[in-house]
Amino acid sequence: MELNKITEKIIGCAIEVHKFLGPGLLESAYEECLSYELTKSGLNIERQKPVPVVYKEVKLDCGYRIDILVENLVVIELKASEGITPVHEAQVLTYLKFAEKKIGLLINFNVLRLKDGLRRFIK
Repeated sequence: MELNKITEKIIGCAIEVHKFLGPGLLESAYEECLSYELTKSGLNIERQKPVPVVYKEVKLDCGYRIDILVENLVVIELKASEGITPVHEAQVLTYLKFAEKKIGLLINFNVLRLKDGLRRFIK
């Protein structure tokens, strides 16, 4: 499936979750519900996918995890915070680099309109 089609499906699922739940819940609740919607839509997902930190020629298991990896292609980082900060954006870019993926979505559910909490990254 084409990357744009996958990200469209992901965003559609995120909108569905946000419409139903609204803002104000914990990130773990959004992860559970989004995972359900993604699977229901026919996408393959992995939750809490470990990402090793690569330092020079060494891979270190430091406990970093991608919230949801879709079709082994798209990194999703979920937030339920007051806003998206440059540190959140840097986190997605770092996950893309270490996981060797090209597309990432940063989704903050703690907003009135989900489009205000959505960022797409291409590496």
